[in-house]
Amino acid sequence: MAGGKLQDRLQDEDGDVRVGVDRFPERQPIGATAADDLGRDYVEPPPAPLFEAAELSSWSFYRAGIAEFVATFLFLYVSVLTVMGVSKSPSKCGTVGIQGIAWAFGGMIFALVYCTAGVSGGHINPAVTFGLLLARKLSLTRAAYYVVMQCLGAVCGAGVVKAFGSALYESAGGGANAVSPGYTKGDGLGAEVVGTFVLVYTVFSATDAKRSARDSHVPVLAPLPIGLAVFLVHLATIPITGTGINPARSLGAAIIYDRPHGWHGHWIFWVGPFAGAALAALYHQVVIRAIPFKASARY
Repeated sequence: MAGGKLQDRLQDEDGDVRVGVDRFPERQPIGATAADDLGRDYVEPPPAPLFEAAELSSWSFYRAGIAEFVATFLFLYVSVLTVMGVSKSPSKCGTVGIQGIAWAFGGMIFALVYCTAGVSGGHINPAVTFGLLLARKLSLTRAAYYVVMQCLGAVCGAGVVKAFGSALYESAGGGANAVSPGYTKGDGLGAEVVGTFVLVYTVFSATDAKRSARDSHVPVLAPLPIGLAVFLVHLATIPITGTGINPARSLGAAIIYDRPHGWHGHWIFWVGPFAGAALAALYHQVVIRAIPFKASARY
C-alpha cells in the first residue's frame, strides 16, 4: 500500500508520466508561449471522393495535369542528360560521378516540387500520386490523370535527351533502369520498395497539414526534405537498380531506349515503387496519424 501511494504521489508531481499517448494533452515545446497555441486547432479534412465530376469542368484540374507533364519532362531531361554526361567521361575524375547523378535527381525534385506544389501538389511521380490516393488526399480521377501526364512528360523528356546524341544515348543504355549484375531481382525489388517508402513517407511528413498547424514553431520547407530524400535514396541504390522509385521515370527511359536491356525486369520498377508507396501511406495514416482510430476529426 505504501509503495502504491508513493508511486501515485510521484506521478502527480511528475507531469511527464503518461499512460497512453492520447490520455493527456501534449506539453508545450520548450520556448513556446501561450500565444503560440492560438489557432492550433486542426480539423481533419474529409477524404477526397473517388470520382468528382466537377473537377472535369475546372481549368485548375487541367492546369495541374499540364504542370505535372512539364515538371516530369524537365526532371527526365536534366537527370538523364546528367547520366549521359557521366557515361561519356573517360575517367571518374572528369565527371560528377554517382554523387553528381544523385544531386541532379534530388536537386531537380527540390526545384520542381517548389515550383509546382501550389499548382498540382508537385507529385512528379506516379508512386507519390498512388500513395496520396490511398490516403484519400485526391480523387481517383485526378490520380489517373496525373499518372498519364507524368508518363507522357517522362517519355518526351527522355526523347529530347536522345535527340541531342543518339549514339551516346544508345551506348550508355539510355538511362534505363535495370538490376545490376551481382544482384537478384529480389534485391532490386527490395531496394525499390524501401527507397520509395523513404520518399513517400517524407512526402507525407513534409506536407502534413496537422503538423504545420500544431508545430508551427518548426518551419518546414517541404521541397527540401523531399529533394534530400531523393538524393539519399539515389546514393544508396544507384549501384543496385540505377534507382527507379518513380515508374514514370523508368517507363520514359525504357520506351525511348527501346532495347531488351531497358525492359528486362521492368515490372520491378512499377511493383516496387507502388508497394513502397502503399506501405508509406499505411504507416503514416494508421500508425503515425492513427486516423482510423480517432473517434473525432478534431485534434
